Amino acid sequence: MDLQTLTSLFTTTFNPDPNIRKAAELQIRKIGNEEGMITALLQIIASDSIDLPTKQAVSVWLKNRIHTTYTLEAPSPRRPELGVISPSDRAALRAHILPLLANSPSKSISVQLANVLKAIVAHDFPARWPGLLDDVKRLLVSGELREVHAGCVAALECARAFRYRQQTDFLPQIIISIFPTLVTLGQRVLSSLPSPLPPTISDEVPTLLHLILKTYKTSIVVNLSAHQQSHDSIVPWGQLLFAVVQMQVPVKEGEDEEDREKNEWWKAKKWAYGILGRLFHRFGNPSQLPSTMQEIYGAFSQHFVTMFAPEILGIYLRQVELYVSNQAWLSKKCQYQIFSFFTECVKPKSTWALLKPHFETLVSSFVFPQLAFNDEKRALWENDPVDYVRVSVDEYETFATPVSAATSFLFQLASNRTKTTFMPILGFINTVLRSNAAAPQRFGALNMTAALGPWIMRHPEVKGNMEQFVLQFVTPEFSAPEPYLRAIACEVLGTVVKNGFVFSSEEHLGTHFRAAALALTEMVILYESVRTAVSPDVGKVITNLLQLSDETDLDILNHSMEAMVDRFQTELLPVAAQLTARLCESYLRLARESAAQEEADAQNVDADGALVDVDDDKTFAAMGIAKTIGTIVSSIEGAPEILSQVQEVIIPVITFTLEHKLLDLFDNMYELVDSLTYKLRSISPNMWPVFEQTYKLFKNDAVDFLEEMLPSLDNFVSFGAEVVKVNSTYKQMLVDIYTTSITNDQLGENDRVNGSKLAESILLNLRGNVDDYLQIIVNTAIGIFDKANTASLRLANLEVLVNAVLYNPSAALHFMESYRPGMSRVFFDKWFAAINSDNRLPRVHDKKLTVLALCALLELTPESIPEPLREGWPAIVGGALKIFKDLPKAIEERKALEASLQEESDEEEDVDEKFLNLTENDDDVWDEDSAYLEMLARESARLREQSENADDDEDSDEESDEEIDEELGYLSPLDNVDPYLAFKSALTTFQMQNAPNYQAATTLLDVDQQTLLMEVMRIAEQSGNTQS
Repeated sequence: MDLQTLTSLFTTTFNPDPNIRKAAELQIRKIGNEEGMITALLQIIASDSIDLPTKQAVSVWLKNRIHTTYTLEAPSPRRPELGVISPSDRAALRAHILPLLANSPSKSISVQLANVLKAIVAHDFPARWPGLLDDVKRLLVSGELREVHAGCVAALECARAFRYRQQTDFLPQIIISIFPTLVTLGQRVLSSLPSPLPPTISDEVPTLLHLILKTYKTSIVVNLSAHQQSHDSIVPWGQLLFAVVQMQVPVKEGEDEEDREKNEWWKAKKWAYGILGRLFHRFGNPSQLPSTMQEIYGAFSQHFVTMFAPEILGIYLRQVELYVSNQAWLSKKCQYQIFSFFTECVKPKSTWALLKPHFETLVSSFVFPQLAFNDEKRALWENDPVDYVRVSVDEYETFATPVSAATSFLFQLASNRTKTTFMPILGFINTVLRSNAAAPQRFGALNMTAALGPWIMRHPEVKGNMEQFVLQFVTPEFSAPEPYLRAIACEVLGTVVKNGFVFSSEEHLGTHFRAAALALTEMVILYESVRTAVSPDVGKVITNLLQLSDETDLDILNHSMEAMVDRFQTELLPVAAQLTARLCESYLRLARESAAQEEADAQNVDADGALVDVDDDKTFAAMGIAKTIGTIVSSIEGAPEILSQVQEVIIPVITFTLEHKLLDLFDNMYELVDSLTYKLRSISPNMWPVFEQTYKLFKNDAVDFLEEMLPSLDNFVSFGAEVVKVNSTYKQMLVDIYTTSITNDQLGENDRVNGSKLAESILLNLRGNVDDYLQIIVNTAIGIFDKANTASLRLANLEVLVNAVLYNPSAALHFMESYRPGMSRVFFDKWFAAINSDNRLPRVHDKKLTVLALCALLELTPESIPEPLREGWPAIVGGALKIFKDLPKAIEERKALEASLQEESDEEEDVDEKFLNLTENDDDVWDEDSAYLEMLARESARLREQSENADDDEDSDEESDEEIDEELGYLSPLDNVDPYLAFKSALTTFQMQNAPNYQAATTLLDVDQQTLLMEVMRIAEQSGNTQS
């Protein structure tokens, strides 16, 4: 197709007539995979005679085409519509993408081209594009500003392409080649600037700095290369970062705070702060460095904490001093980075020694203003109180805010340097409150108190004085004229009550209970008298909480509703259906808004992996409401009639979520499906469409949600077996889910384990009704018999075949032999290797299943036994006895596990030591957070090593150290089967119809086995007598 016609097609995609627009889109789709299409589009973007909107449409289509198909080397059987990009088009992309970036007519087109470049680099560098780095360097040293800018964008995309790859030398190669040029460029840009900076300076200069620093930050997400650790790299980069942090940014005329936050200079400064913080947090803090990283970064961290960290701390303290004295301004993101660095400096001995003399000043002049009621909060409170509540909560839950970072710094001081910092901080709070300060300052002091409530209530010298503090400073604020003071007083009371505060008299309790509506949840949990008072009006209370939740979409309110539902189960039973309906209305409103948001986002894909600013509040609030609905379901488990009514109210919510593919909410929905079907032990007619929708989703958009779907699918099979048995479509769907889980290349071993569990459920619950699918199941399992890398999948896949034997032993063995002659012997060898090992059939269910399958084999007539197995057939009895020998111990261990879990749920953990460091000296601190990071690092290293060694030990079952735990919540049709009785019956049949093999089997038994056989027969006899 010629360029003019192609250009016209893309121009037509803006036509207001939907029919004309649709026709153009269909034509583009029709020719999109043709060779030369991409080359032609590159020419359109490069042309000066084509209008900007058309070029933009072309660049978006090109980005989407590259993003979805550039990695395809051959046509995809699952997605035949995705055409492979031809070699000539790939060559054209590599040849023209950088010049196009340099000559891009708009930022919006540059964004699309940058994303294209990243995809090409990730796939083609270095083998197919060896000259890439030389091309980028030529742009960086060019005398043309637009080419230098393109070089910076290209360098950033090169780093982005490999930033998350653990084991690769590609990113270090890029760093060695390009980063010295980048840091030199950054220093040259800074040195050429006048001092002080004039307000009229162009944004092009800070944009270059922004890109240079963003590239460096991107390169250190996972690793710090050997080159970056060297003196030749860290020193010049450190000098550049220090210079950017200390640079005084001019204020443009008419620029307000919101404009300054978006200013390119402040973006550059944000990245400089972020780099210094990342270097210290991940690589440069030896006392907190995980053991798995010591070998690589130990020397660097010692050098960094000695030479760089003190310098950074000094510079940051100076920036804070200028800020609090109104001599300089700091953006919120820079404040966040400064607080985060201070927080990191608390635990290491060397940096704490430097920070310690300044902590009181920092708390009073830098932390306190963040928590006080400032002008910004006042304006929001006056204009939109509901939004004020939402923002106030978000400041703590959205971690990249200065308020959350200031609070984290306060927490770190209180918990890890308690002896030095705690009493001075409380002294500052008391000073503010005793000084009759203005309302905004009193708010700040009470806000700090609420934040520190868990620590206060665990401090042995402080918690005893808390009632006097509440009566003196909190109680008066309940009648304050300022509503925000009344709100923070409620929060203080709720926090301390939650952490163990108890009033000494009912008189004090009554006063505060009536005043502190927002503390109601915690007081209901703690005080019987409060529960008694609330009980008559609990329905109204929950309705009010729902209304507030609808207005704010705050997830924390769902905790309150959950607590109310849990504590007032009996009172809410008569109105459970109405309450659920009200909750479902709220959920559907949020879900519809989320669906609309996702649809809008789909039309506006961001350049960096479709990351857009989405209002997550609605999704999280919907999750919380779904959880509250789940609590109601659990609370009415003992009233099946009401539960059935509630189920009919909930089903439309589930259906809406699945039909609109709200993937973030799938986990909550499948928990509801699981809970409803499990607790009712039946599948209602209106629930079956959910099963059908689940199958459709699994086959398309939600193929990787099998783990979330599995419990519900198992319930559909277990409790809806009678329906499934007579519905061939449902049976076909279930078997197809299993075979897809095993054969789909997109899925991993965990998905195959879940698919195997579904196959087991099919074979156990639909006995005699899936004969037509038995061969498919057997063949599918055999297909990965020797390909499983994990012990979990080896066992799950083995047990699919064992279940097939239990379902129909003669047919199963026949299908194995049909698959490949001698395959039944291969299966038996693997199975008996597991039987004779100590830990490869670890669970009670594994052992019962094997015993019952062996019993089914013993009952086969001699002529039904495949030829390859006849010689070893007598060994079946010995195999069964080996299982019986281990079964009692497995049952005891399962009971012990159930008991221990119950004890854990009943015990309250003593967590005082987690909150306070009362025995502190000034040495390095290693706390639970440090230990958690150490655990994560060790696990990451283990998984990485396991992945690298998978090919070496795939044939060795014994080498796996993976533990397979008991599944205590798993219900099976085998639970009610007595294996002792089954074995006794099978052995009798074996003796009667296969006497020679029976004689051989019993002759093979040694003395211990013969004794065990008699014990098994005795237990079977005893069980038979008990049942009769």
